[in-house]
Amino acid sequence: MTTEETPGFNARLWQRFVTIARPYWLSDERWPARGMLALLVLLLLGQTAFSVLFNQETGEFTSALAARDTDRFWASIWRYTAILVAAVPIYALYYYVRDTLGLRWRRWLTDSFLARYFHQRAYYRLNTSGIDNPDQRIAEDINSFTQQSLYFSMIALGSVIDLVAFSSVLWTISQGLVYFLLGYAILSTVFTGAVFGKRLIGLNFRQLQREANFRFSLVRVREHAEPIAFHDGEAREMSALQRVFAAAYANYQQVLRWQFKLNLFQYAHSFLTIVLPTVIIANEVLSGKLEVGRAIQAAGAFAAILSALTVIVQHFEGLSRFSAGVDRLHAFSEALGDEAGQPASAADDGTQIHTVHGFDLALERLTVLTPNREHLLLEELTLAVKPGEGLLVVGPSGTGKSSMLRVIAGLWNTGSGEVTRPAGSDMLFLPQQPYLPLGDLRCQLTYPQTERDISDEELLQWLEQVNLPTLAERFGGLGAELDWSRVLSVGEQQRLVFARALLAKPRYLLLDEATSALDAGNEERLYGQLAVLSITPISVSHHQAIVKHHHWVLELPGNGSWTLHEARGYRWGP
Repeated sequence: MTTEETPGFNARLWQRFVTIARPYWLSDERWPARGMLALLVLLLLGQTAFSVLFNQETGEFTSALAARDTDRFWASIWRYTAILVAAVPIYALYYYVRDTLGLRWRRWLTDSFLARYFHQRAYYRLNTSGIDNPDQRIAEDINSFTQQSLYFSMIALGSVIDLVAFSSVLWTISQGLVYFLLGYAILSTVFTGAVFGKRLIGLNFRQLQREANFRFSLVRVREHAEPIAFHDGEAREMSALQRVFAAAYANYQQVLRWQFKLNLFQYAHSFLTIVLPTVIIANEVLSGKLEVGRAIQAAGAFAAILSALTVIVQHFEGLSRFSAGVDRLHAFSEALGDEAGQPASAADDGTQIHTVHGFDLALERLTVLTPNREHLLLEELTLAVKPGEGLLVVGPSGTGKSSMLRVIAGLWNTGSGEVTRPAGSDMLFLPQQPYLPLGDLRCQLTYPQTERDISDEELLQWLEQVNLPTLAERFGGLGAELDWSRVLSVGEQQRLVFARALLAKPRYLLLDEATSALDAGNEERLYGQLAVLSITPISVSHHQAIVKHHHWVLELPGNGSWTLHEARGYRWGP
């Protein structure tokens, strides 16, 4: 679970909002964005102007009806109709421009977050950062942020415009209404913030987390359907899902109770605004000092100004959810780090493992710790693996064998020392659980450089080299698109990604139990291909048979120490 702070309406929320919003308005798209925003403001001004005119004509034809003045009534109706014809396109265009600008902003912000998400493998680093559900933050929180930012900012600006436009109207009708209005608005806003503020915002914040956790748990069941079925784990999984959902359900019950209390106040508040202005000026109307239409006009102006002054009261529920989303998105942005990939809260204590690029693979005084520095895995390891001199890493489970490969691959840097390694495609990593991306069979063989132009004949030859000669034929050719991780056995998956490695021809290949599901014959065949293509293996394995494909054996007993042996004559055990 995340350790993020519970959000609220305060200066910190505003600072976080500005931090997320500002880059777009200063980006390469700033001028089109600012132009659309200016148009949006003009349309908002037009809406307010038409609202004033509608309010004026409503009062006019009401007074004409009360006075039974036919000519005055129909003249007002025709003016009202003309205003309506002009106003409808303005109102429709306003929403179109607002939502289009929100969509463009979402596209830019999503691209920006995705770039930072993949920069220097931040997506991998986040696994230990305490940030929950980054998928929801990119897909949903960004969308909510852009759309709701424009929605609430236009509401705030519209409230200011309405306040200016209708205050003069109301002042000419009844100064007492203006004074009452100010006091009523201040009292209701303070009451809402004090009673419903932090409580409802915090509940909505937790609801976002718990809904995301429930969805993530459902995705895990789908992704691990086969092992769950093998273990007859349905009851356990259903129980776990019910517990996660129960947490979301219980929290939402609290949300509903507080929303019910807020709705009681909001509806009482809104219904009072209908009758209060009429009650206050009733004596003037009944005495004949004020026309009925002017009373209607005063009520309309009163409602418009009160709406402007009590915007927080009316939109408190939406603002509380928006506040929660801003805090979650800001925490995600902080965890991703700056443009250099360095988390804003990270302190550089000078003890990280440094990686430099060179022709050969070499480790110099390498000390490896777990990511949170709880355990020492490897201490002061120095060795060099020249091309053609493979290295086999052995030892009991949990001694840091796979961790060392992660350090060489650049995934971990917790510790000290230096790693010299070839850059880019000269080094490739094959994990025990193969990664098969969405796409056709051709994509599985060429990933991640799927744009390479390689003939079908060559791809089929590589499948034959790893003993999958009929794979393409079985599934309808190299262009077949399937969920390959589900339709292929683990052994077939391991051979398929091995074909991908052979096709890429890296100078060094890191294999973390990458042939664990294969029989001895297939494993021998694959390792034999490495020597033919001059690919140097760096292997983690428990299989004695592959020792002969390496020149060195690194033994890790599990206490941070290590010993290096020549592979010739090396045997498992004491």
